[in-house]
Amino acid sequence: MRIIAALLVFAFHAGFQYPFPDKGLTQGFQRVFGLGGAAGVGFFFILSGFVLTWSARSSDTTTRFWRRRLVKVFPNHLVTFAAAALLLLNAGSALGGWKAVPSFFLLQAWFPQVDVASAMNPVAWSLSAELLFYLSFPFLLRGINRIRPQRLLLWAGGTVTLIFCVPMIAWTFPEGPDIIFGPVSQWEGWLVYMSPPARMLEFTFGMLLAELVMHGLWLRIGLLPATGIAVVAYWLAWSASWTYAHVAVMVLPLGLVIAAGAQADVTGRRSVLRSRPMVWLGNVSFAFYLWHALVLGEVSRQTGALRQSYGVAGGFAYLAIAFAVTLLLAWALYTLVEEPVMRRFGSARTRPPVVGPPVVPLPAPDAPAPAPVPAAVG
Repeated sequence: MRIIAALLVFAFHAGFQYPFPDKGLTQGFQRVFGLGGAAGVGFFFILSGFVLTWSARSSDTTTRFWRRRLVKVFPNHLVTFAAAALLLLNAGSALGGWKAVPSFFLLQAWFPQVDVASAMNPVAWSLSAELLFYLSFPFLLRGINRIRPQRLLLWAGGTVTLIFCVPMIAWTFPEGPDIIFGPVSQWEGWLVYMSPPARMLEFTFGMLLAELVMHGLWLRIGLLPATGIAVVAYWLAWSASWTYAHVAVMVLPLGLVIAAGAQADVTGRRSVLRSRPMVWLGNVSFAFYLWHALVLGEVSRQTGALRQSYGVAGGFAYLAIAFAVTLLLAWALYTLVEEPVMRRFGSARTRPPVVGPPVVPLPAPDAPAPAPVPAAVG
C-alpha cells in the first residue's frame, strides 16, 4: 500500500514539471493527480499511527522506541538533504541561508512560510510532522489503552470531527499572500496542510482505528469496496473547498482502506499487495518518497528541451525515466543505508503480544496464521 501512496505523491509533483508540451494534456494530468499528493501524505499519516499501534510491544520502552524511529528517519533524510544541496549548487541556485537550518533538523513544518517548509528537499516537511507523532506516541498509546473498547468508536468519531474543524479555524487567520500550490493564504494553507499539531489528528485517528480493528469493532468492508469508496471520495473532493479537500474529505475513506488491508491480512485472504514484488516496493517506498521530488526536478532540467521536441512520447518518457531513476536511488538508499542502520541500531526482536486488551479474532475458517506486521513505517 505504501508504494501506491508514494506513486500518487510522485504523480502530483510530476504535474508541477509540466511533463507534456501539449497544454491540454498537462492540465488533464494535473487535474487527475492534483489531489494525489494530499491523499498520499494523508494515507501515510494515518497508516503510521495504525501500524505503530498494531505492532506495539508491552516490553518496549519509550527511549528504545524513539531510538528506532530516529534511526529509521534521520540517516535517509541526511543523505537526501546532502543530495539536494549538491543539486542546488550544481544548478547555480542558493541554498537558502538560514532557511535550510530547520530542514536539516526536520523542524521546517513548524514555520508557516512555505519557502522555509519546502527548503532543500521539499517533501521532507512531512518528516517534521512525523517526528512530533513519534515523540507523542508512547504517551498517546498509554491514554488510548485506557479507553474502554465500547468507547473507541466515539473517540475516533470525535477525532475525525476535530479534523473537520481545522479548516474553520484556518478561515479565521489573517489574510496574506496565497501559497504557490493553492488558492488560500499562506497561514491557512500551513495550518490545514503542514502544521504538525493539526496533522497529528490523523495519526491519532490511525491509532484509534488500529484498536478498533484489533477489538473487532470496525466495519468489516472488503479491500476492493473500501478502495472504491476512496476513489469516489477522491473525485468528490474536487467539489469541496481547498481547505476541506486536502485533508478532511479523505480521512475516513483512507481509514477504510487501511483497516480493510489489515483485516485481509488477519484473515489470510489472498491479495496482490502481499506478493513479493509489492512487499519489496513497500520496503523501499520511504526512500522512494524522499528521492522523488529531487529526481523529478533534475530530470526535467536535464531533458526539458529534448522532451518538448518529442511531444507526448517525450512526456511519457520523462515520467518513465524519472520513475526508474527514483526507484534505483531508493533501492540503493534502502540497501546501503536504511536497512543496515536499522539492523544495527533498531533491529526488531521477537514480537511479544500486542499492547492492550486481548484481540478479538476475526472470523476466518481454516485461515492460515497471519504474518507479523513490521514495526517500521515509511
